[in-house]
Amino acid sequence: MMQENLIKLYENSFRDNGELPALTDYFKGETFSYHDMAREIAKLHLLFQECGISKGDKIALIGRNNPRWVITYIATITYGAVIVPILQDFPANDVNHIIKHSDSRLLFLGDNFWDIIHEDEQPAIMAAFSLTDFHCMYEQEGHSITDYMTDIERHFNERYPQGFKGDNIQYADIPNGELCLLNYTSGTTGFSKGVMLSVNNLTGNVVFVMKHKIHARGSRVLSFLPLAHAYGCAIDMLAPLAVGAHITLLGRMPAPKILVEAMANVKPNVVVTVPLLVEKIVRKQVFPKLSNGVAKFAVKIPGVNTKIYADIREKLINVFGGAMSHVIIGGAPLNSEVEDFLVKIKFPFCVGYGMTECAPLISYTDYWEFIPRSCGKVLAPIMEIKIDSPDPYNIPGEILTRGENVMMGYYKNETATQAVLEPDGWLHTGDMATTDDIGTLFIRGRCKSMLLGSNGQNIYPEEIEARLNNMRCVMESLIVDRNGKLVALVVPDYEQADSEQINHANLQEIMNDNLKELNAQVAAYERVAEIVLYPTEFEKTAKRSIKRYLYQ
Repeated sequence: MMQENLIKLYENSFRDNGELPALTDYFKGETFSYHDMAREIAKLHLLFQECGISKGDKIALIGRNNPRWVITYIATITYGAVIVPILQDFPANDVNHIIKHSDSRLLFLGDNFWDIIHEDEQPAIMAAFSLTDFHCMYEQEGHSITDYMTDIERHFNERYPQGFKGDNIQYADIPNGELCLLNYTSGTTGFSKGVMLSVNNLTGNVVFVMKHKIHARGSRVLSFLPLAHAYGCAIDMLAPLAVGAHITLLGRMPAPKILVEAMANVKPNVVVTVPLLVEKIVRKQVFPKLSNGVAKFAVKIPGVNTKIYADIREKLINVFGGAMSHVIIGGAPLNSEVEDFLVKIKFPFCVGYGMTECAPLISYTDYWEFIPRSCGKVLAPIMEIKIDSPDPYNIPGEILTRGENVMMGYYKNETATQAVLEPDGWLHTGDMATTDDIGTLFIRGRCKSMLLGSNGQNIYPEEIEARLNNMRCVMESLIVDRNGKLVALVVPDYEQADSEQINHANLQEIMNDNLKELNAQVAAYERVAEIVLYPTEFEKTAKRSIKRYLYQ
């Protein structure tokens, strides 16, 4: 059990950083200082008391990232209740199922989500509140919550007649072992499970980020990953608030052009992102400039290429706002060609690894120690790993992990819990990897996506896809088994085709050339029988992993 406690970290941070900006809505321009945020949290605590919310009760939350989303989350866990954040991209049926399955008693939501809520099917929901201004949107018969919220300022002033001061920031004593977060996974298998995370699980992640000084008092954070997902939540919200950083919220993942503009305005000190964004920026803004004109030949000349690479590194840093120390990439593997290029130009980046069941961190290495193709070292001493393999240094096996960050289990699903969590605490991650003698992880793929060759060979489709994704006019790909043969589903890069003035009718011919090149690069048992063009982008989870089960 961690010695630190997240609730007390926030109590101290909000007192010590009261005058600093805490939360800003990028598009609305609305900003809350740490003291402003603490005031709003105190008001919500009065509301919870009025509603009869007890420690351990569930409060559901869905909407775009904005200051009141964050305030609701923090108010819930500092009160001793359990927050149930729901990804805004979930289908309506899933949203309603999660609210009901979680036994949530209150609901906070963006105004546009009210239309998908079936309140007649939610008997446990006492009231619902808007994330625009916290007004009551719905209440069960027999309650007077709307009147209470309309008069919340008077209730607040009665509770704090001398004014709300730093000394008034006092939160409940919530032991580290208590449940505080119920996080429903989007998953790549089609089944959403409620991951039970304790105060200790969140504390382990936040303290690790604090010790590595990823964020600092007064530093700037641009949050564009979904905060309802464990990755964005831990690195872009929970950890920055514990040290007094300033979080600017972008609502949801915008188009690259808008995101680049926002980075130029906010100038974040650390960028937390997913591979897809980095890959798009490098492929669309950097690679084309290196494949044409003088640069194509200059990069092959020693000395000259060093200067070119330095210029590219500086321009790429400016794309991310110009003030960042490094980029943290997580959620999925980084394309090998893009990674090799970033290493070549000495761009400051690292790739981490985790899962919702670990809130999410399992491995991470600071960028100056990062080993290409890896996803960092295990978070020793708070986490440990072992590889289920006769030779974990050379033969891939499933990653098992144990430690402070590992979940309590799945809510109301003991069968699923026992399937992944052993009695001695080891969690089966479902990911295949090798390791080295210092705990560095090298991911090979998912256990469930691994295919079996005709002669019993293990085939990791992600490795074949990584090669194919580097080829001409390929935006993304998926390797599937069709009657014992490997088939590649490819979403074409129509933008590249248009820029090269390629008729879309000729894309299959280009894919046939790609197929020959691909099969020359892989082992005989990994050779692909054909490439089939797929018309639309593959459906993905919140962390941008392809939902493979939809295409099998």
